[in-house]
Amino acid sequence: MRRIASTPRADGRQRLEAQGFRFHTIDGEPYWREDVCYVFDADQIDVLEAATNELHALCLEAVDRVVRHARYADLGLDERAATLIERSWWDREPALYGRMDLSCDGASPPRLLEYNADTPTALFEASVAQWYWLQDTAPDADQFNSIHEALVERWRTLPPASHVHFAACYESTEDALTCDYLVDTCLQAGHRATALDVEQVGWSGKDFIDLDNAPIERLFKLYPWEWMLAEPFAQHLPQTRLRWFEPAWKMVLSNKAILPLLWEFFPGHPNLLPASRRRGDLQGAVVRKPYWGREGAGVVVLDAGSAEGPVTEPCIYQAFSPLPVFDGRHALVGSWVVGDNAVGIGLREDDDRVTRNTSCFVPHLFR
Repeated sequence: MRRIASTPRADGRQRLEAQGFRFHTIDGEPYWREDVCYVFDADQIDVLEAATNELHALCLEAVDRVVRHARYADLGLDERAATLIERSWWDREPALYGRMDLSCDGASPPRLLEYNADTPTALFEASVAQWYWLQDTAPDADQFNSIHEALVERWRTLPPASHVHFAACYESTEDALTCDYLVDTCLQAGHRATALDVEQVGWSGKDFIDLDNAPIERLFKLYPWEWMLAEPFAQHLPQTRLRWFEPAWKMVLSNKAILPLLWEFFPGHPNLLPASRRRGDLQGAVVRKPYWGREGAGVVVLDAGSAEGPVTEPCIYQAFSPLPVFDGRHALVGSWVVGDNAVGIGLREDDDRVTRNTSCFVPHLFR
């Protein structure tokens, strides 16, 4: 695993914008970088793929154990959430996609930092933008990236010509692009698709409905389950047989409190890090993470012996696994799962130890 200099495309910005990628720059600073790239060898890609598949299997086993033994309190989930989770799990409602954030230096076993299993973004960058970058700059190389093809195939598991609605906060440029891209993959699979802002989803007294008052049968929502449960319409969630993407059982995995349970269920696993709901259970430096934090919000690295300060929300503690540093930049591997299979990676980097929504996306290749 190496970080090397790369010659940016002369028309790179125009090509990104033509693809619909309008947030390549955030607050005047580059979010997408192609003056550098990360290079792997084929064996390292095989290790990442195998580790992701292994971790996903462990996560599904963990969901099953949580449901069978009603471990919801360990996740901060109430009875309403438990009812939805159990129904979706026993009905085997299918998942669409997710992103595992891994600490990986190319030499040691990849370690799971968290599983963005409900509303992962950075999808378009990983699936589309970096693939076209590769074709333009290094067509003789390869890339661990079959994300697009896997998404189209995943949609094809639905009954032919299904009607799928999509909802997101469209005032967010990133959410809008992610949702619109998934609409495109759904259309390519031969289905009908309707995009809505989250606030445009209505309730008829019997069904969730769209702007034409048509019942919604399948809904992809780029809106976290914990936010949905806090909304006034949450009272209607148990009444509908609407199929959700992602299904309610993803509440178990998108919650960072799953990390201590994974360590409890599979202690010492080489792809997991020690984790607990109590700092005192772990030695050395730890990372404090809120149960429902997103994009690095609330994540704090606590060095050994350092004072913790006030804790205002439910948190877990995970053994600190430093990200590899290249040229002063901390590199994080986002490994994508579609259905139940690892299908590609995207890399983010930052000069800070915590990856945030403004951390740069950098393309990769392997030879």
